Amino acid sequence: MARNANYRVQLRRRREGKTDYQARKNLVISGKLRLVTRGSLKNATVQIIRAKPEGDFVLVAANSNELSKQFGWKAPTGNIPAAYLTGLLCGLKAKKHGGVKEAILDAGLVSPTKGARIFAMLSGVVDAGIDVPFSEDKLVKERIKGEQVAKYAKKLGADSDEYHQKFATYIKAGIAPEKLPEHFAQVKADMIASFKGEKKE
Repeated sequence: MARNANYRVQLRRRREGKTDYQARKNLVISGKLRLVTRGSLKNATVQIIRAKPEGDFVLVAANSNELSKQFGWKAPTGNIPAAYLTGLLCGLKAKKHGGVKEAILDAGLVSPTKGARIFAMLSGVVDAGIDVPFSEDKLVKERIKGEQVAKYAKKLGADSDEYHQKFATYIKAGIAPEKLPEHFAQVKADMIASFKGEKKE
């Protein structure tokens, strides 16, 4: 509510919680490519963007839906392992087709907490060979591989009702949650091989 004559209404996207204009200005002024990481409950999207006077230009992009369509990913596309693989896919695309070597992270308004999906996406991009400055202590590597899911599933036991309730999506897709780390490793290997021109086995 306005209290004096100097009150200014924030820009619409800032009011909607979509854009931090001060942070965006600093990123654009740097002149470097931006690694934009965005996520919803069911998906992750990673883009590498160049800022131009007429607007943002997306050089390469990857969405977690591509994992199931192209690489046989059976687990949910909104979890941390899927976020890592989406970042890896974007990084591989950028390295092969876009000639991208480095970028800076643009996490938007997401709080940069340890173990957050944005750092899983970032880790995937870095593992693809793109130089992006970041702090190692923000990563929880066992979560990237899905080991925490596998441990929890084993703890519940495949015969329990809670197991079937919590992992209904996995079961419907034909993957045992206990095997998520192995599935993750296979999809990652297939993805890397596809960008080297090797055939999937």
